Amino acid sequence: MRIYNISKILIASLVVFIISTSFVNRTTNRPAKVIKLGFIPLTDCAPLVIAKEMGFFQKYGLDVQVTKEASWANVRDKVLNGELDGAHCLFSMPFSVYEGIGGKAGSEMRIAMMLNNNGQAITLSKDFCGLVGFKDLKKVAAAVKSVQSRKEVTFAQTFPGGTHDIWLRTWLAACGVNAKSVGIITIPPPQMVANMRVDNMEGYCVGEPWNGVAASQNVGFTHIATQDIWKNHPEKALVVNKTFADGSREDLKNVMKAILEACKWLDNMGNRKKAAAILSKPNYVNAPVTVLEARLMGSNDLGCELGVQKYKDDYMLFHNNGFVNAPRKAHGIWFLAQYARFGMIGALPANYKEIADKLIMDDLYAEVAKSMNIPVPADDMKPFKLNIEAATFDPNNPKAYIVASPK
Repeated sequence: MRIYNISKILIASLVVFIISTSFVNRTTNRPAKVIKLGFIPLTDCAPLVIAKEMGFFQKYGLDVQVTKEASWANVRDKVLNGELDGAHCLFSMPFSVYEGIGGKAGSEMRIAMMLNNNGQAITLSKDFCGLVGFKDLKKVAAAVKSVQSRKEVTFAQTFPGGTHDIWLRTWLAACGVNAKSVGIITIPPPQMVANMRVDNMEGYCVGEPWNGVAASQNVGFTHIATQDIWKNHPEKALVVNKTFADGSREDLKNVMKAILEACKWLDNMGNRKKAAAILSKPNYVNAPVTVLEARLMGSNDLGCELGVQKYKDDYMLFHNNGFVNAPRKAHGIWFLAQYARFGMIGALPANYKEIADKLIMDDLYAEVAKSMNIPVPADDMKPFKLNIEAATFDPNNPKAYIVASPK
């Protein structure tokens, strides 16, 4: 009888434990899994960092780890093999990888939303100081030849087919410099300044704060910001692997909601000093807070005695009433067109629209944005034009743009 009673007590206790545990999970919305998101130490990793630091992930019942990664190639590999569920990522990386430029052709990385516009730059070494000024594109070709008379000229970008690679090639073409006449190498963003200091390259394209750091340390100067190349251009995105996109849709939507809240927070200019202080920490960007803060506020001390350039409406933007965060298929097609234009692939894929459909999750973004009363821009698949180019890009006829554009 005693054994029977003890058994009844144990069973009853187990039932109470199960019920109470289930209740705790429901009331606290405790997540079933840890979500891992990677980032590269750049200013525009801020939406992920702020979503973590300000408790936005927790608000949506998520347990998110944000991890600093060494390079974009490292981010690519970890997203594809599932070690990371997603990451702060170059918008064009999924297209580069899918086309076999920056990875195994056919590998799928999905773009869930955008994180920022603007805020990258092309830094030139002191070799060019006095030969070319800020946005002085007409003097670049002669300046390159002048430096080439003394040494080889090499430029660095951060990932083959990535945004920085394409901003660099677009700039060279607009300046009348054939990319084949100079060296183009790949270097991780945090290593740019050190490599320029030891004369490994004469210029680079990268995100902030590494252009500002070069200027502040008198290693190089900011020749042109990417918003001067294309105002409000797409830059970083939240990129996720196929498994997370297809199998954890509700978690992904909550991740996006938290990041959207962080993007709104970041576009309140009163919060940017605090953002700079957080980003400057060693476990995040690990750069001088003064440089981070200045360029977040749109104030670029160019270096090379060129003064300060102030941006009023096209500094680094994270939300802009939803204009920033909507991923656009037209932008993906533009990058595919650049790959064909610059000979990185044989020709523009005939199924370029299908590739954009596959990699850009615009329907999911629209669902999340509408649930938060965030406007969804209606400008996708409309023609647009860069600041430094004569040709207009029509995503419905990209071949015409490729033919009209200098190589």
